[in-house]
Amino acid sequence: MTLADLPAVMGLEEELFAPDTWTAAMYRDELSRTDTRHYLVAEDDGGIVGYAGLIAYDDEAHVATIGVTGARQGEGIGARLLDALLAEADRRGAPVVLLEVRADNETAQGLYRRRGFAEIGRRRGYYQPSGEDAVVMKREKL
Repeated sequence: MTLADLPAVMGLEEELFAPDTWTAAMYRDELSRTDTRHYLVAEDDGGIVGYAGLIAYDDEAHVATIGVTGARQGEGIGARLLDALLAEADRRGAPVVLLEVRADNETAQGLYRRRGFAEIGRRRGYYQPSGEDAVVMKREKL
């Protein structure tokens, strides 16, 4: 992901996560932190159809965001983005990867379980301003 990708990413952010969207300023800040951040986009026919981000430290990594346009969900794009993030976490030596996912997003939770994540807790009212709960999931490096 580059700064030039932000208009398309922000469109997807609105489509997928409103009203709990990140702002363009948040993405600009994330993209400036190349030492601990890794963001990518999935493109098809020159357009961005998905995006994902990882925050990686020495002792753990976090899947910061992952999204695929509704018209292309179910095609494996999200799985490929997640696999790329997990490969980057492994490359950076992070022994643990954490994430939060909406409690009502069973499809995403299933994907994460298939990639070795397990539920370790819940965060009540995590997503703002909607107040939706999050499921906290963890994957330990094999």
